Amino acid sequence: MEWRKCYLDVILVPLGFLMSTAYHLWLWHTVRTHPHRTIIGINASGRRNWVAAIMKENDKKNILAVQSLRNTIMGATLMATTSILLCSGLAAIISSTYSVKKPLEDTVYGGHGEFMVSLKYVSLLSIFLFSFFCHSLSIRFINQVNILINTPQDPMSLVTPEYVNQILERGFTLNTVGNRLFYSALPLLLWIFGPVLVFLCFLTMLPVLYNLDFVVTSGKGNMDANENREFV
Repeated sequence: MEWRKCYLDVILVPLGFLMSTAYHLWLWHTVRTHPHRTIIGINASGRRNWVAAIMKENDKKNILAVQSLRNTIMGATLMATTSILLCSGLAAIISSTYSVKKPLEDTVYGGHGEFMVSLKYVSLLSIFLFSFFCHSLSIRFINQVNILINTPQDPMSLVTPEYVNQILERGFTLNTVGNRLFYSALPLLLWIFGPVLVFLCFLTMLPVLYNLDFVVTSGKGNMDANENREFV
């Protein structure tokens, strides 16, 4: 039976996803309750101050705003393009006729029947499609901010710094979700070669993501230098 050959796929792959999901739920809870313990919360606070400063001195800083947002749009465009190209390649593989050469042992490399192969490629295709969707929406919101942030300030205007910051945060949140979906697809690429590599990849990604998401403090409680860390 095919299910007997792919018992590692049934155990290790969902376990890796469960660990990744549990980590991101914990991260989301920490961002909501203690935002300044995370890089995401600190960056969101900095963006609020940035929007207020840009709109307060719009005549002097309008070019700076456009250039800063343009860099973010270019990054989201690159990720969206990469995702849709990978989707196209996976769709071509799925739709074509192919045969998978059986590895040495199914007990190590997992099941390679028609169902399991289809499941692997469809899972990858779905994640890359959702990543493309998030990056596309992110570009849309940030493009809106690109115009709204240069709106002349008027006491009766509905375009307030709070409104612009809300739109900007939606864009950055979607950009972050798109990136994380893209990252979660990387272990699934290894699923083609076996479930053990998927589990090990998820296990390796957790400390890496923790180091990128949380503020590392020294023994005295002082914040370490995080200037070189990028928002992911």
